[in-house]
Amino acid sequence: NQCWMKENLRTTHYANGASIPLDNSTSTTTASCYYPNNDSSNVFIYGYLYNWPAVMHGANSSSSIPSCVQGICPNGWHVPSDAEWTQLTDYVSSQSEYVCGEYTSSIAKALASHAKWNIVSITCAVGNVPTDNNATEFSALPAGSYFSSAGATFNNNAFFWSATGSGSSYAYYRKLSFNVNSMERYSVDHRYKYSVRCLKD
Repeated sequence: NQCWMKENLRTTHYANGASIPLDNSTSTTTASCYYPNNDSSNVFIYGYLYNWPAVMHGANSSSSIPSCVQGICPNGWHVPSDAEWTQLTDYVSSQSEYVCGEYTSSIAKALASHAKWNIVSITCAVGNVPTDNNATEFSALPAGSYFSSAGATFNNNAFFWSATGSGSSYAYYRKLSFNVNSMERYSVDHRYKYSVRCLKD
């Protein structure tokens, strides 16, 4: 019953017209966005990377279904809560056509895009024959992350924020990796810049 955006968000403005600063700061309180792999030409394909303050736009953490956090999303859409991400992964895991191999958690290939991922020989990993990916058409792209630099995450990882905090300065996110067969769940400091997918209200 969910309707997700098929592309990473690439806006530099909120729905009310307020701008989202473009910079490479590592602030935990000031909203900002930046280019994937430090390159503005990547935005068209991969979208922008946003820190959590930018994603939430002053809203409180939410673990509800729906999250009711519009945040950075356009009108009619919201930032998915951690529980809504779990709804997605639970559903995909329950459908045999989306599972690779014998483990129901092995759904990463079904969520990842066909292209842009680094190659690996690990069976059922995203980067193993990526042309077989994307059975769900979720089309997750390895836009990587930004902290103090782009690091080695570009074309290796896709990171997606949730609207759910974890303690005072951390929030939950989901991760796909070129060499892993599942969608992983972690929490991280608000200053990291990750991709955003919005969920329809």
